[in-house]
Amino acid sequence: MERLKSRTVIGSLLWLLPLCFLAYLAIGPSLISPLVLFGSSGAEDQVRDQVILTLIRLPRAVMAVLVGASLAVCGAVMQGLFRNPLADPSLIGVSSGASAGASFMIVFGASILQGNQLLGLSVVSIGAVAGAILAVFLVYRLSTDRYGTSVITMLLSGVAIGAVASALNNLFTYFADSVMLRRISVWEMGNLEGASWERVVLMAAVALVLLWRLPRYRSALNAFLLGESDARYLGIDVEWVKKELILVTALAVGVSVVVVGNIAFVGLVVPHILRGAMGPDHRALLPGVALAGATLLLVADMAARTLISPAELPAGILTVLVGAPVFFYLLIRNRALNNPEKM
Repeated sequence: MERLKSRTVIGSLLWLLPLCFLAYLAIGPSLISPLVLFGSSGAEDQVRDQVILTLIRLPRAVMAVLVGASLAVCGAVMQGLFRNPLADPSLIGVSSGASAGASFMIVFGASILQGNQLLGLSVVSIGAVAGAILAVFLVYRLSTDRYGTSVITMLLSGVAIGAVASALNNLFTYFADSVMLRRISVWEMGNLEGASWERVVLMAAVALVLLWRLPRYRSALNAFLLGESDARYLGIDVEWVKKELILVTALAVGVSVVVVGNIAFVGLVVPHILRGAMGPDHRALLPGVALAGATLLLVADMAARTLISPAELPAGILTVLVGAPVFFYLLIRNRALNNPEKM
């Protein structure tokens, strides 16, 4: 029965994602006709639409697919690793570290290094990379000793590093002027406005790493649901699996934050909803959440581009507006399950 549910959900998402992708390309401040979408252009307006399609909407759509899928898969991995359905990729401090690094560069570094770029990334993005790497390194070192890596200590370390990074972010904001404050706010909201083919290539390389490494750990993640001791009895190299999952997840989340800013709740809500619809088997859950995460961010960014057209909303705002009510629902439902006599 569970396998049938999984096939139904994945089959539906395999239809829904391409439809949303085509709708994303066609809908916007200027509608693009199907003739342009499928490569038939000749009139002057169609040539203009072709430019909009290839240079603006197509890289942005591909970026939404890659980032949404990566964040959702990382969320599923974190929830399996921590054995907690409310776990989120940001728990290991990547997002907060990247935000602090970006804010530092906006306030102190961008004016000095203005114009320098690497792989299509601005100096602000490079600062975010440094902040994300430093945060993950500190979390890993604090949670690892000669006996191995403690998941609980990693969770607590991530919270502590996140708090420190948030304090640093507030400190940099205090020294910022009005223009800098605007840039910091836009960065923290998360948006795909700056998508380019260079950034798409960078994000695609990270997504390929996810597709290459994570599927081989689907059975290990299923074993982790029983607890680390039971996973060891089943022949799982627990320490190695934890290290690689944390490293790959940190890489994917860090690069996602670098290229589009903070996109919240995708890694929390999508895996939890799909787990309820498909079951906890990671062999079906990981491809399912990848498709669902890509679809969600596509729809969110399409709404962000069109709701107040010609202006744009940051996509991160819409994912929070969708994700926060779901998060509250999860908290209320968990409280009801833990206290059935009060119902």
